Amino acid sequence: MIGMKDETKGETFSDGIPVWKKYALSIPEAAKYFGIGEKRLYQVIEQHQGANFILEVGSHVKIKRELFGRFLDQASCV
Repeated sequence: MIGMKDETKGETFSDGIPVWKKYALSIPEAAKYFGIGEKRLYQVIEQHQGANFILEVGSHVKIKRELFGRFLDQASCV
């Protein structure tokens, strides 16, 4: 399943799971999914330490896809 092609989105995923089905996204995945630059995502994470959409896995930071989407729905600017 490595390099699986998602016919509905037209994107290839290295782990075989479509981004829109993942619970948490890496910064590069979240940047592509939400259309926000990686640098800006790191700034948002820094400005919102402890927010419910941030998931720390060891030294890695992930973004909870649905919760971050809700955060963006409420935001007037990012």
